[in-house]
Amino acid sequence: MALLPILVAPDPVLTQISTPVETVDDEIRRTLDDMLETMYAAPGIGLAAIQVGIAKRMLVIDVSREDEDKQPLYIINPEVTWVSDDDQSYEEGCLSLPEHYAEVVRPAEVKIDYLDYNGEKRELHATGLLAICLQHEMDHLEGILFVDHISALKRNMILRKLVKTKRLKAEA
Repeated sequence: MALLPILVAPDPVLTQISTPVETVDDEIRRTLDDMLETMYAAPGIGLAAIQVGIAKRMLVIDVSREDEDKQPLYIINPEVTWVSDDDQSYEEGCLSLPEHYAEVVRPAEVKIDYLDYNGEKRELHATGLLAICLQHEMDHLEGILFVDHISALKRNMILRKLVKTKRLKAEA
């Protein structure tokens, strides 16, 4: 397995809409394994393929706590089939917007259909942190970042800081 470079906003690749995975084969599974290793190393709880420059509809998630066994989810071609009418607010962060957080309101529960690591059809009903993480990562597949859900003022402040940080690192 290999660690993959995580793209940082405002990289234009992050705004691309990802295409469906046609066949779940060894190459796709290898990419998912690399994505999971990259996510754990970052550390994070979710990572979409586009965040590592791969415009395919796949993501990895693990919302287990540090004192629990790892519970990775490999999600390919996810589709939302239901969302609750109830919303919840959560302070979100993102590996592509390091060290920046904002309150985002999303549906409290979702159901999705997807393909798993072996290409088998699955359904998942998610609540709590898993529901938030799923929606956040699925947004990436549509070229949407969590800052697209907050005010333009806050979004622009965060993006300007990221551009400044990138510039300072390049000069160093």
